Order: sequence, then C-alpha cells, then structure tokens
Amino acid sequence: MCLALPARVVSIDEQTDMAIVALGEIKKEISLALVEDVQIDDFVLIHVGYALNKVSPEEAELTLAMFAEAGLVERDS
Repeated sequence: MCLALPARVVSIDEQTDMAIVALGEIKKEISLALVEDVQIDDFVLIHVGYALNKVSPEEAELTLAMFAEAGLVERDS
C-alpha cells in the first residue's frame, strides 16, 4: 500500500521543476515533473518526493483531518 499526503506548495523553482511544500511545520523539496499548472498555495498529493496530482483545499483539509484522527500527523493549532 502506498501513502500520499496532501501538502501546500510554498515556493516553486520553474527552472528545475521543483517545489518546496509544507505539511504543518515540515518543509520538503519535491518534484513537480508529474503535475501541470501548480501554483504557490496549491495543495498537491506527495509521495516519495513527487507531486502526484493537485487536490482542492477542502479535500486536503479532510484528508489531513482523517490522518490526524488516526494519529498519523499532527494538526496545526
């Protein structure tokens, strides 16, 4: 089973097709090679360093709430 988490895009390097995403206080560099039209503040599903697709803010919030309820991620205050 694979696990992909939604994270918010905080910066984009268009020359390298890489972005920095934030999940709570954690920030990580990921590749945007598999997804088109990503903008800062978009939410993307991330898995092993790649954005797999964009998701709506509502879908991201619902998914993160379920992960928090299961104890897999901490919720922002």
